[in-house]
Amino acid sequence: MSKILIRGAKVLGGEPQDVLIDGPVIAAVGTGLSADDAEVVEADGKVLLPGLVDLHTHLREPGREDSETVLTGTRAAASGGFTAVFAMANTFPVADTAGVVEQVYRLGQEHGYCDVQPIGAVTVGLEGRKLAELGAMHESAAGVTVFSDDGKCVHDAVIMRRALEYVKAFGGIVAQHAQEPRLTEGAEMNEGTVSAELGLGGWPAVAEESIIARDVLLAEHVGSRVHICHLSTAGSVEIVRWAKSRGIDVTAEVTPHHLLLTDELVRTYDPVYKVNPPLRTERDVHALRAALADGTIDIVATDHAPHPHEDKDCEWAAAAMGMVGLETALSVVQETMVDTGLMDWAGVADRMSAKPAQIGQATGHGRPVSAGEPANLTLVDTEYRGRVDPAGFASRSRNTPYQGRELPGRVTHTWLRGKATLVDGKLT
Repeated sequence: MSKILIRGAKVLGGEPQDVLIDGPVIAAVGTGLSADDAEVVEADGKVLLPGLVDLHTHLREPGREDSETVLTGTRAAASGGFTAVFAMANTFPVADTAGVVEQVYRLGQEHGYCDVQPIGAVTVGLEGRKLAELGAMHESAAGVTVFSDDGKCVHDAVIMRRALEYVKAFGGIVAQHAQEPRLTEGAEMNEGTVSAELGLGGWPAVAEESIIARDVLLAEHVGSRVHICHLSTAGSVEIVRWAKSRGIDVTAEVTPHHLLLTDELVRTYDPVYKVNPPLRTERDVHALRAALADGTIDIVATDHAPHPHEDKDCEWAAAAMGMVGLETALSVVQETMVDTGLMDWAGVADRMSAKPAQIGQATGHGRPVSAGEPANLTLVDTEYRGRVDPAGFASRSRNTPYQGRELPGRVTHTWLRGKATLVDGKLT
């Protein structure tokens, strides 16, 4: 592999420096660097971050290749500055066996746009009745460490306790989709003033908060690790904050769309805004931002949920839930957290690279931008402003809530172990 000299980059938003990549590793970081035969990338003050890591991605393969494939999903990831993604288990067949997780893992290796770490299902078929082959998935070539029934809640307390006890044996973690099913029957949006005015079934905050409260107590009881997927309410923030103050081993994520969008958008009846958990209130949005800034919420995760056109171009009640997010995540975080002064770029690197890599045990990712570290990097033009055009997405699906919206920032380059996957905004 050739040498690459990134010249004049603001590493984590700091003073401009040069970064020399030699093969798969960073060889040097400093000023006035030079190297014979190096390809030179003029950063011109762009921000250099460690490659982003997404702990919550839906790649849909196997079974729903009409929505996304491992290839198209990882191309979207590279476009968004990601060098590693964790693929959720709600595929067809469900990733509840060693065979399925190994298939997804090997597809990721074959395509090479970013590392793909499969997430294993907690229960067989995501049905919540019987534990899946957790140990076999961990011992497989995929080396699964994160388990989730995302899309469905592990609602049975006994099953959840057993899962927490099982993964404890090998240092795994259960990522819970917090949704009490009985409290959300027929729910189509956040329960509140807007749902009452529109006459749509309400999705109460307590449906999320009650599961989080139960599960942090279960994690404390068995001495295991629990991760809360796509936390979305101010009450959930307070429960996680309390659990951490008590010493419970809990981590939590927030999606970019829950940092920006509110349930007022549902007044349009545009199904692009239909998502699980639903868009909440302005109060919730500000609570989530504050919690991400102070570390109560550990990470940003996209919950990239691609759907084909026909699953969203229909009436609200029939529409699928979910939004694509890999290619806009960093821009939304810049708008909501950096441009508002709540977080600096070092904080973004922590919440979108270092912490998710730690939680998911993604070796070689989320590392400092320093000599001797793997050259997993992303270069961001933070001065860029532009309107979102999903026609240019690498994802197979186009269900973005940001179409036509102006967002800041643009990823120009991504490197995976020193190999460019994105150059000047174009996939290699």
